Amino acid sequence: MPGHTDNEIVINAPLDLVWEMTNDLENWPDLFSEYASVEVLERDGDRVQFRLTMHPDENGQVWSWVSERTTDRSSLEVNARRVEPGPFEFMQIRWEYAEVPAGTRMRWVQDFAMKPTAPVDDDGMVNHINKNSRIQLQLIREKVEKRAAEQ
Repeated sequence: MPGHTDNEIVINAPLDLVWEMTNDLENWPDLFSEYASVEVLERDGDRVQFRLTMHPDENGQVWSWVSERTTDRSSLEVNARRVEPGPFEFMQIRWEYAEVPAGTRMRWVQDFAMKPTAPVDDDGMVNHINKNSRIQLQLIREKVEKRAAEQ
């Protein structure tokens, strides 16, 4: 059965700032703790194809893959997928943004399936993504709220 995760956070900052900072791919290594680099390969309007490279994991393995994401500012959504799925049969993520009384809610919904040869099964990856998403969302909230306070 494919994996599914759904994680969100409320950021005490204006939606425009949250959108701008979280969709500025070139600055993702400063926004996320897990990414060492981002290389934009192609831009075509609201669609961008890019290579993400992570910092080495606990075993020294460096993971890298090509993803594609399409932003839709009018619907406050971003849809992304891995072009080079690596250990995944497929990986899709939808980012949703909404103005709420306390600021901006940002939600990540991921659907995926692991290959049989992957080092972890679907349930194991669900656990990993949920744990890591909480860490990354908290870091993003802190950085965006800091920028909002400075403005």
